[in-house]
Amino acid sequence: MSIAKSYKELTVYQKSFDVAMKIFNLSKGFPQDEMYSLTSQIRKSSRSVSANIAEAYRRRIYPKSFISKLNESEAEATETQNWLDYSFNCGYKGEEIKDNLYQIYDEILGMLVNMRLSADKWKP
Repeated sequence: MSIAKSYKELTVYQKSFDVAMKIFNLSKGFPQDEMYSLTSQIRKSSRSVSANIAEAYRRRIYPKSFISKLNESEAEATETQNWLDYSFNCGYKGEEIKDNLYQIYDEILGMLVNMRLSADKWKP
C-alpha cells in the first residue's frame, strides 16, 4: 500500500467530501422550518465525516489517536444516515435519493473500518 501525501488524495476523503456537497445542495430544498434542526444537523454531520478523516490522517503517527478519529468519522457517517432517514420519512426527499446517499455512506463506512483495522500500516 502506498501512503497518500495528503488526506485529499484518499478516496474515502474525496467520496465523503463529494457526498457532503450533495447533501448540502439537497438540503437547500428542505422547508424553512427545518433550518435549525434537520438542515443544520445533516449538514454538520455530513461535513464532519471528511473533517475527521483529514484529522485522522495527520494523527496517523499515533495509532490510537488515528483510530479514535476514524471512529468519530464512522459515527458522523452513521448520524448522517439517520438524518437521511428523517428527510425521507418527513417526505422531503424520495426514497431513491435517500437510498443512493445511504449506499455511498455504507461504502465510506467500509473504507473507514478497513483503515481502522489496519491502523499500523498507516503509520508514517
